[in-house]
Amino acid sequence: MGICDSNYCFRVIDIGSYGKESDCNIFKQSSFGKKLYSGRVNFPCEKPLPGDEQGVPQPFVLVEDEAFALSKHLLRPFPGRNLNDERRIFNYRLSRARQHIECTFGILSNKWRVFHSNILVEPDFAISITKATCVLHNFVRRRDGIHIEDTLNCMLGDVNEKKGVGNAPSEAKNVREYFVKYVNKPEFSLSWQNKVVE
Repeated sequence: MGICDSNYCFRVIDIGSYGKESDCNIFKQSSFGKKLYSGRVNFPCEKPLPGDEQGVPQPFVLVEDEAFALSKHLLRPFPGRNLNDERRIFNYRLSRARQHIECTFGILSNKWRVFHSNILVEPDFAISITKATCVLHNFVRRRDGIHIEDTLNCMLGDVNEKKGVGNAPSEAKNVREYFVKYVNKPEFSLSWQNKVVE
């Protein structure tokens, strides 16, 4: 499991959990997840979203999929198919933002071919290999910069969301609703985003 930045570099990784565990539970048990849910991550101060300088300052957020619980610093899509147009557009925009982590893992596995088949070593050694390749991945990304060819295989997946985790705190719901309104304002919309709801 990983968190990346806009340059496709890993910022946080958690390696070694069993594949049968849910992503949400793995995240909650990770050291970063424990810090996040207990409010101990040192996020920058809240500030208005870009271009919305007169708006309400918002917290810095991580973009997650429907498997994760909504919180003040974790944005996840709205579940279900019976959503209004604004929420469907928000889900689409969130899905586009989530694509960064998918691309980051894709770039990692294409650069380090050890991930193209089973790693036939003891689990502890496989964890060390994975950690080492993530560090090398970041080094190469910073040294060589971003090449558009790296991201060409990153296709936007299905934006229809599955039912996820419910009962988020009202503060988290308010943050998500603010982002819904933000991405639907004409000055912040993408020219093609309304085609998602047609």
